[in-house]
Amino acid sequence: MSKHSRFVQGEFLLSDEIEKYLQSIETHKHLNAFIFVDAEKVRQRAREIDQKRAAGAPLGALAGVVIALKDNLCIKDEPVTCASNILEKYVSPYDATVVQKILDADGLIIGKTNLDEFAMGSSTENSAFGPAHHPLKPDFVCGGSSGGSAVAVATGMADLALGSDTGGSVRQPAAFCGVVGLKPTYGRVSRFGLVAYASSLDQIGTFGRSVADAAMLLKVIAGVDPNDSTSANRPVPDYLTDISANRKAPLTIGIPGQFFQDGLDPEISKRISNIIDELKKRGFQTKPVDLPLTEYAIATYYIIATAEASSNLSRYDGVRYGHRSEKATDLESMYVHSRSEGFGTEVKRRIMLGTYVLSSGYYDAYYKKGMQVRRLIKAEYDKAFTEVDVLLTPTTPTTAFKIG
Repeated sequence: MSKHSRFVQGEFLLSDEIEKYLQSIETHKHLNAFIFVDAEKVRQRAREIDQKRAAGAPLGALAGVVIALKDNLCIKDEPVTCASNILEKYVSPYDATVVQKILDADGLIIGKTNLDEFAMGSSTENSAFGPAHHPLKPDFVCGGSSGGSAVAVATGMADLALGSDTGGSVRQPAAFCGVVGLKPTYGRVSRFGLVAYASSLDQIGTFGRSVADAAMLLKVIAGVDPNDSTSANRPVPDYLTDISANRKAPLTIGIPGQFFQDGLDPEISKRISNIIDELKKRGFQTKPVDLPLTEYAIATYYIIATAEASSNLSRYDGVRYGHRSEKATDLESMYVHSRSEGFGTEVKRRIMLGTYVLSSGYYDAYYKKGMQVRRLIKAEYDKAFTEVDVLLTPTTPTTAFKIG
């Protein structure tokens, strides 16, 4: 029975239950998974949900469930830092759409989790608040950029969590920490209230301890949003029903050879081979799939993502909000010093790279070419999905690595 069902049936008080989660956050403080927790606000919210149940009012799909949010999602009247000094003392004046949907579904948001600064990284080491640590081996990384969310779910500091995924930032830390991470199709979830990194690649994703958990949260947050013109105006399926349905015709599973070449950890390769053998025994068909443009995917991602980041992050200038340097003597020096002091090394590197590929002398050679290759990669995947139902690949080529 799910935790939501147990709460609805009156098996526990959320105001009692939440104390266990707050204690878990304190116990696991050394993992540095959370940036911000307002314990009194969390307790008050738990009491309100208990009172709603006691009054016999209808309860939402997330009643009784505790959720953590990556700290690049806006919650009204709470700090949003993106793990960057540039946003010091900034407090959001509004709720992200996903936050409002969670609140409407009676979910309890416990706090904001650590990340790589502005979601740029794959280890959560690039945080102004210090790295988050792997829950089993604290001297190892937890993955990134949504590392804090993965750690929160893996350790029981939250039941579910949200992250953002631009180039693997939900899926990779989920793999490192042994939980389920899902990046939905672009447009499936509104990005309103998500601090932008690369707008054409960013998508809010879910963490859970099971596929059903991740599906339950996706069902709540998915759907069109008038505040986000890129959100898809399509019906939201009942994902929980879909994943539990008995399929009469077995799926055809595509195995892309390019994902199983040099660089893949032998242990990961062996385990996936065992999974493929087990699926065959259960009647699933497997088919080799050729995706030759895979070798260009990372380069294409870096060109497009950094180009968009250099534009998106130009808004942090010390004028309207966030860090303003005390060294400023005029407008230009205020821009230079505020951004130099506020941004970390990795963010500066990506801004410079993005500015370079968008510059007049290199736009055609890099950014335009990157966009063309992106379309070719998409066409390659579209063709593959005419032949198979799903692709089975490793999420990461290696396991977690040491911090530093």
